[in-house]
Amino acid sequence: LYKNAFPIRIPPEIYFGAHASNASYTVSLLNPLESPKPAWEYKSENLQGDNQQVVSRGIRTKGVNGEQGLAALKLVELDESHPASQLIALLREYAIYTPNTLMLRGLAPDPQTRQPVGLSGGRLAEAMKELQSLSSGDDFLADALDDVTGMIDWIRDFDATDTPGNILSATIPRTRLVLRFRDRYMRETRNTLTAYDASEGSLYILFCAALALSPKTPKCIAIDNLDQVLNPRLARKLVRSLCQWATTNPEPRQLLFTAHNPAVLDGLPLQDDRVRLFAIDRNSEGHTQVQRVVISDELLRQLSEEKGWSLSRLWVMGHLGGVPNV
Repeated sequence: LYKNAFPIRIPPEIYFGAHASNASYTVSLLNPLESPKPAWEYKSENLQGDNQQVVSRGIRTKGVNGEQGLAALKLVELDESHPASQLIALLREYAIYTPNTLMLRGLAPDPQTRQPVGLSGGRLAEAMKELQSLSSGDDFLADALDDVTGMIDWIRDFDATDTPGNILSATIPRTRLVLRFRDRYMRETRNTLTAYDASEGSLYILFCAALALSPKTPKCIAIDNLDQVLNPRLARKLVRSLCQWATTNPEPRQLLFTAHNPAVLDGLPLQDDRVRLFAIDRNSEGHTQVQRVVISDELLRQLSEEKGWSLSRLWVMGHLGGVPNV
């Protein structure tokens, strides 16, 4: 299923490559269609760093277990600061996050726990408590958390507590820490809510903030369907903030995300080359095509006051790609 099924000659291997400024890692993997094995085998593997070949093997390399990667073994001999070591570490830690409301509320355990949050949203209260603790001595985090509070317009502030008291029914299963919100509109003695009562959009905002801001987050991550459950204006603001946090964070990181809400595009500062938009389509033969949307002179003219069009409008109109042919 990982190989294409088009009516053309199918190559026996599939190829992956990852490249950094001074390191690269490429592999081709084999598994026969006629009698597939439980594990794929390496046809080739190449790791380079600092213009030096660290690992190189091909189909004719003798005396090597085809199911085992040589790069992982070679890293034992390399210093952690070596570019090849850093690239492999980044790839090893890469994860795709797909939050869901049950995990974010703490009503169900996250089957894939990570630091700072699980792949499905577990540990959200712990992650926010850690961020708030760090923000007391970090201006970047303090400003970012103020921005987060501003995005959730109904709250005065929030924190995480292990003593929710009478604001949470004893019949509700909960984790050790519980997120607590104070509503700016309610009476002072009755203005406290928990993650079980708050809107799911509020929890998604905190989840994305935890991933973007925590020093424990892997250096390269992805979030699937970033825009789910978010109001279009909130989705635009969140994306704008994520771009700002990612490009100004003292802890460098790369964030990938997919979206289907047009408003997301209006939050992308595409004039900054570090922020990039890709449209995913299938061509007339069904092959997947990835096309970067570049801010050209023509696109700038359409976005100017003369036309008054937005990126979201251009996407819906089909000018950027990434839309079904319906």
